[in-house]
Amino acid sequence: MKYFHLIWAALFRRKTRTILTIISIVAAFLLFGMLDAVRTSFDQAGQSANGARRLQTGSKLSFIQTLPQGLGGQIEHVPGVKSVAYANWFGGAYQDPHNQIFSFAVSDNYLDQYPEVEVSDEARKTFASTQTGVIVGQVLADKYHWKVGDQIPLQSTIFPQHDGSKNWKFDIVGVMHAKDKSAGWYDQVILMHWKYFDEGTPYNGGTVGWYVVSVNDANQADKVAKAIDAISANSDHETRTQTEAAASASWMKQLADIGLIVGSIMGAVFFTLLLLTGNTMMQAVRERTSELAVLKTIGFSNHAVLAMVLAESLLLVLIGGVIGIGLASFLIPGVSAGSGGLLNLPTVGAGSWLLGIALMVAIGLVVGFLPAWRAMRLNIVDALAGR
Repeated sequence: MKYFHLIWAALFRRKTRTILTIISIVAAFLLFGMLDAVRTSFDQAGQSANGARRLQTGSKLSFIQTLPQGLGGQIEHVPGVKSVAYANWFGGAYQDPHNQIFSFAVSDNYLDQYPEVEVSDEARKTFASTQTGVIVGQVLADKYHWKVGDQIPLQSTIFPQHDGSKNWKFDIVGVMHAKDKSAGWYDQVILMHWKYFDEGTPYNGGTVGWYVVSVNDANQADKVAKAIDAISANSDHETRTQTEAAASASWMKQLADIGLIVGSIMGAVFFTLLLLTGNTMMQAVRERTSELAVLKTIGFSNHAVLAMVLAESLLLVLIGGVIGIGLASFLIPGVSAGSGGLLNLPTVGAGSWLLGIALMVAIGLVVGFLPAWRAMRLNIVDALAGR
């Protein structure tokens, strides 16, 4: 620490170049903090207290493959099963085909499986008695200024009606909102009657997309899952039953491998950062060749010069990295709030900070090693002579 003033002075010898490099490092670690939060968010999907008691049963072949409705009755008789609901993907769009809305056709008891989603008793009763009724998420209701009693059109991008029309009409009978963040995405969902959907299209034929199974004991979930899958083993509709967290991860992997995407982006960003920061350090040391020679002349050892250059490189990356992750910590709550519950990004925790600091140290050492090694081996006579 007694040479810190020398390291600081050397680092900001060329202020413009150093500041621009720090800005690049800030951008890289800001992106790291945000993307790591996205990855963690998807990894934690379904990992709630209520989610631990829920299983999802879907087709073993693909999540778009449907299952017979009668399978639900067999699942109900599996020991350890508390209740069974089912749902289908509707593929709805509002006003414009590109304006996609999460919309599902669900069984009458679907909401019973999700105590973390709040709907008034009056809305539940009206929904049960209104075939064209839908319950909409609070964020959607606010966004489109919907209210109970409104009739809304939805276009199904997948399922046309018997007359070939893709335009469906629904009556809003209630609004739902999540009690906690783990179910926040339900604030942007529309739920409709499965029976109305099934009877309205010729393409469903009494099948369901997936089953939601509540179990009596979360510790017995794996055992129950195996028993459920055994029912349809070696049939034309084999199933895969998973915990809610595992099912969510499986669905996402069939759409996109979030971990691979995040890793690829960050790999490219940090590789570019290595080249940029390395070039900055090489130029900084090259410009100070005579100054380094003077330090050696007045008694600084080779290893002291090596340590000072490495410390300069580490300090450069640490300044930018800490600011970048700090900015991510500040911005993440705003991004979550702006998504209306669709993204529930966790704050940058201790694990992310430790990983980030480890990356900063590694990058600092890598980009600083070569110029530090050259500074250590510098010949005093040649350096002072400008050779």
